[in-house]
Amino acid sequence: MTNYILVSVISGILFGLLDGLINANPIAVKLYEVYRPIAKTSLSFVAGILIDLAYGFILAGLFLLLYPSLPGETGLAKGVSFGLLVWFLRVVMSVASQWMMYKVPTKTLLYTLLAGLGEILILGILYGLTLQSLK
Repeated sequence: MTNYILVSVISGILFGLLDGLINANPIAVKLYEVYRPIAKTSLSFVAGILIDLAYGFILAGLFLLLYPSLPGETGLAKGVSFGLLVWFLRVVMSVASQWMMYKVPTKTLLYTLLAGLGEILILGILYGLTLQSLK
């Protein structure tokens, strides 16, 4: 249980750091200008950290719950499988909806897909390498 809590907190912090890196770098700022008319002008740092920590606990718990049925023989392979599953459900479906409903440049959507893939794979690999001993 201690390992689960520790990995959940680390992944929540990592989630926040990666979100910041993905969304605040110069390339992203330029690509995401399309959202400027509807974007908030300020964000709550505390709320953001709490949300990312909650995501860390939820995703780590889901990984443990799904662990026996994930493809792969090793924790690493299961972590990558989990990452791809979460990426599809979280990022791909969101990007597909944006593509259908809004006038968002293709390069912005592709950046979101690729950045989201990197972020979620990092988290999946973290889970696969650290939580496999709990199963």
